[in-house]
Amino acid sequence: MSRSRVNDIAAALPGAAHSDPWGGGHDCWKVGGKIFALIGASEDRVSVKCDSIETADMLIEAGIASKAPYMHRSWVSLACDAAEDELDHRIRQSYRIIRGTLPKKAQAELAEIDPTR
Repeated sequence: MSRSRVNDIAAALPGAAHSDPWGGGHDCWKVGGKIFALIGASEDRVSVKCDSIETADMLIEAGIASKAPYMHRSWVSLACDAAEDELDHRIRQSYRIIRGTLPKKAQAELAEIDPTR
């Protein structure tokens, strides 16, 4: 898995928008203007939101992820070369969490998420 594969996963999600808000080569993925995945300019790690601090702590303790720098404790950071299924799941889960915080009208304007993934 590489940075480009992580970007491919994020780009395929309904309403996903890429930006580099701080300049220098960040890959920041947003839905409805809210970040759901972030790769630092000089890193090969993707930060994603978990459903709870407890889930984030469990992933960190299991060695699957590390604390995401500069983010809330419910965010974790995974290596871009982590197992493809794990990255795919975590990016999509983060997207679903963030999408779920959008106003109902904004959510309704987005295409449905593929339920098989």
